Amino acid sequence: MESTSALFKQLKAAEPFFLLAGPNVIESEEHILKMAKHIKAITSRLGLPLVFKSSFDKANRTSSKSFRGPGLEQGLKILEKVKVAYDLPIITDVHESSQCEAVGQVADIIQIPAFLCRQTDLLVAAAETGRIINIKKGQFCAPSVMANSAEKVRLAGNANVMVCERGTMFGYNDLIVDPRNLEWMREANCPVVADITHSLQQPAGKKVWICINFWLDGGGVASGGLRELIPCIARTAVAVGVDGIFMEVHDDPLSAPVDGPTQWPLRNLEELLQELMAIATVTKGKRAFKIDLTPYRD
Repeated sequence: MESTSALFKQLKAAEPFFLLAGPNVIESEEHILKMAKHIKAITSRLGLPLVFKSSFDKANRTSSKSFRGPGLEQGLKILEKVKVAYDLPIITDVHESSQCEAVGQVADIIQIPAFLCRQTDLLVAAAETGRIINIKKGQFCAPSVMANSAEKVRLAGNANVMVCERGTMFGYNDLIVDPRNLEWMREANCPVVADITHSLQQPAGKKVWICINFWLDGGGVASGGLRELIPCIARTAVAVGVDGIFMEVHDDPLSAPVDGPTQWPLRNLEELLQELMAIATVTKGKRAFKIDLTPYRD
């Protein structure tokens, strides 16, 4: 697909970075169109390439009671309206190989969720759509794993692949972001994206372990998170020199049905992006910066 290759080249060449952003999940057609309009207006003012993100189904949820979204058919119709109305490329995630063909008819980038980053059949099915594939690194994976996942996509005949860091499991119900991963994931030989919002989830619900076998329930239907640290993780990522930033944005995070604690407020988006662009512009992170050890050799 010529349009896919052109978009991939545009994202690879983006300065200082590109942005994948939108609400975590499709709540309604009205809400998603509103969010797309506002986010595009902000990124247009700043000159940042934008790919609009939202999910039609949140299949991997803390609880069976969690909100999942409108589903494949209705969700894709809504995303297609966004694409047409605002002339925006779309990124959304898949969870099963059978979803890939339909999603590839609408989405410009197909995202592989972190828990599924090693699923060969899913990676191949996504690759065969010809769309750009964004593979999130599993919370349980070393960064070196992503080179193998990216290669599965390439061997299926698709060179348009990206890898995305979203934190590593650290004990129970917590994630850490190791900046070294952002450099080591370059071994996948493709653009590197930093997910600065999911990286701050407190997985498995808002619960606290207080003794050997008793849970104090603080909700449990949705994951918790550390929204206040999003700027910290974002500053680190752009200083290291990532190609793209992935972030979930909501106009009212406190009322969001999914991942509210790790969605960045729309009203604060432009200010944060301005700061990140300033950091990325002065850092040497995105350029190949190698230390010359020749003078220290015998």
